[in-house]
Amino acid sequence: MMTNTDAVDEGVRGHRVLLAGGTSAAGRACARALSDAGAHVLIVGSDDDRLAAVSTEIPGVAVERCDLTDGDAVDALRDRVHAAHGRVDGILHLVGGWRGGGGLAGQNDDDFAFLLRSLTALRHVSRAFDDDIRTSDAGRLAIVSSMAVARPLAGGANYAAVKAASEAWVRAVAQGYATHARHAGHEPSAAAVVFRVKSLDGLEDALAASFVALWDDDAEAWNDVTIDIATPV
Repeated sequence: MMTNTDAVDEGVRGHRVLLAGGTSAAGRACARALSDAGAHVLIVGSDDDRLAAVSTEIPGVAVERCDLTDGDAVDALRDRVHAAHGRVDGILHLVGGWRGGGGLAGQNDDDFAFLLRSLTALRHVSRAFDDDIRTSDAGRLAIVSSMAVARPLAGGANYAAVKAASEAWVRAVAQGYATHARHAGHEPSAAAVVFRVKSLDGLEDALAASFVALWDDDAEAWNDVTIDIATPV
């Protein structure tokens, strides 16, 4: 299912949202939009200088340093977050990067290993905070994927394969959220969403608005939904 979103209300107000890999331009745009909408924002990154810079740039956000590709480190992060801030209501996964080119022959194992870090981080973070999101009154998990999943090219085969695997993981998470609600005998309160872009350059604010808007409808409206974010005409 493909749709588009616009931030309308402030349903995210009062909720705690974690931005994984959130020191990027897209992460900073999302942090500003979430803060403006009244959310409590926690940015997780791996570089102390970048974390310090974003903390200065966006007053009020909390920051945590963590290697999200290390499962034990992510579990420790969850425990620190719970102790210092409480449980998490939302996660936006922004750990990514690009390597490619050279046709199929140019798809080497070093590039694949680099790209695979994004999926590894997604697996660790979504598992560590699964109970938080599933039991939140408005839990949301989202990733930024790529249009390349729908039309993979030989020169980006590694990249498209990792993005496709990440989308499959999120769809499995979505099924888990729905099953939990059904077994608990209540309406779904958590949603897992895939955002697709051709490139995030110039779409940082559009991504931020789309992510904030996920709290403006019931979870069932968004769970297992893929949203294309395109450059405005």
